[in-house]
Amino acid sequence: MTYTADPRVDAYIEALPAWQQAICREVRDLVHTADPQVTETIKRTNRPYFVLQGNICALLAAKDHVNVFLYDGAIVPDPDGIITAGHDNKTARTVAVRQGETINAPALTAMFKQIIANNRAGGWRKLKR
Repeated sequence: MTYTADPRVDAYIEALPAWQQAICREVRDLVHTADPQVTETIKRTNRPYFVLQGNICALLAAKDHVNVFLYDGAIVPDPDGIITAGHDNKTARTVAVRQGETINAPALTAMFKQIIANNRAGGWRKLKR
């Protein structure tokens, strides 16, 4: 997969332990695979965000896991049950990935694609009305 990497996102990932780096790189590749027009940036001082006509997701490494924040207003279906927190959140839900866990790549990619489609249709706030 070829995409334009933001060096600030590289720096964020490279500062993490190896297992968190692997998770972040896999998520990064999945979101770019979902749509080649996805761009990456840094928001909130140092957090990697992936955007396309709105936020798609953000990464946040915690002590014992990596959070993938999905900006979907809780409207994207989760048939595989990968959402771990924020089920009733009005802005974002979370997929937490811990050391040694396997990312459900098909489910996460499907969610990314739906969030991107929703962004292109005006964003989840408009779609929820």
